Amino acid sequence: MAAAGETDESLKVAKPFSVFERMVAWRYLRSRRKEAFISVIAGFSFVGIMLGVATLIIVMAVMNGFRSELVSRILGINGHVVVLPAGEPFKDYAALTERLEGVEGVRLAFPLVEGQALVSGAQGAGSGALVRGVRPDDMLKLKTVSDNIKEGDMVGYAAGESVLIGSRMATSLGLFVGDKITMISPEGDVTPFGVNPRVKAYPISGIFEIGMSEYDASIIFMPLTEAQAYFNAGDKVQSIEVFLDHPDDVDAVVPKIREAAGEDIVISDWRQNNRTFFSALEVERNVMFMILTLIVIVAALNIISGLIMLVKDKGQDIAILRTMGATSGSIMRIFFMTGAAIGVVGTFAGVFLGVIVCLNIESIRQFFSWITGTVLFDPQLYFLSTLPAEMSLSETLTVVIMALTLSFIATIFPAWRASRLDPVQALRYE
Repeated sequence: MAAAGETDESLKVAKPFSVFERMVAWRYLRSRRKEAFISVIAGFSFVGIMLGVATLIIVMAVMNGFRSELVSRILGINGHVVVLPAGEPFKDYAALTERLEGVEGVRLAFPLVEGQALVSGAQGAGSGALVRGVRPDDMLKLKTVSDNIKEGDMVGYAAGESVLIGSRMATSLGLFVGDKITMISPEGDVTPFGVNPRVKAYPISGIFEIGMSEYDASIIFMPLTEAQAYFNAGDKVQSIEVFLDHPDDVDAVVPKIREAAGEDIVISDWRQNNRTFFSALEVERNVMFMILTLIVIVAALNIISGLIMLVKDKGQDIAILRTMGATSGSIMRIFFMTGAAIGVVGTFAGVFLGVIVCLNIESIRQFFSWITGTVLFDPQLYFLSTLPAEMSLSETLTVVIMALTLSFIATIFPAWRASRLDPVQALRYE
């Protein structure tokens, strides 16, 4: 009787989340033969939360990586701000470019002549190309291209005699460094019989690989003076590309650019030029987050069903604890900890799994490509030659908080139901 009285007294004075409550909750988590079905449900809940959290982290990281890579590579070739003439093409472009480069926040500015051409190689295969005329000195500053010359060099380009082409274009046309690429432009010589297309062959000085398949397959860089002659631009340029220190500072730098120009100009920035593309990426990212959140919600519902079955199975135990002095609050906390433990462990296991996958995403892609014998995430379809993953601390914390919150909410009803169990009724029907 004394031992029973001591136990009864210890239950009465036990503080919230005491050792006693944690011990009982832990016992309920351990698998027993007659509770195997309940343990299976708890296991499914754990696996569901783990996979849900991991999937959310991986998908968000991959989509962040895609956006980051696309932004860096798209903006690595195209200016953050494009300055266009309000009327006639720029003639005194050298002085204007120098003034724009002196603007605070501007990293690089260069004049540009651009045009379309049909190109072909020695094998006769042809494709369309975007020819961009850039001064050799500016080309060296365009690190996205100059630092990614895979074959050859820029010596011929600097001499104004050769061109640079992308790796995919070189492969499709069967061209190598030193070969000549034939370009055909509809803007040719004017004759009494009409306009004859301009046909000219240029030696290839270097082959670049940016890593974005669309650019590697369609862009040719040509010395500015040669591009002016090829496209009949005279001594004028169509636009000036401006690169900023920080692309997101467009709104602050544009007024300074207008002031430095000192003439009527038309300005467009990278957000306007790529608005549809990046808006579609953002919508897809948000929709994927909402859809994948359903996995975590389903796992949380499994916690509810598992705890309700556990409460029914432990009805007699709850009644005995109540008769020994355990309060309804103590019973509620025991079952709350039981369910919350599944959610907490599952969430952090999911974070661990997600981080491991994100750090090895490209190796995993290559492994499954080797296993299946197919190219997963074909660069020709997904623009990038590798699968990027860029984890965001704020997004990861959001996923963790959301999963823990859903897990805690899921335990409230079963725990409350356990605390409301009448010990007399529970013992009567046992």
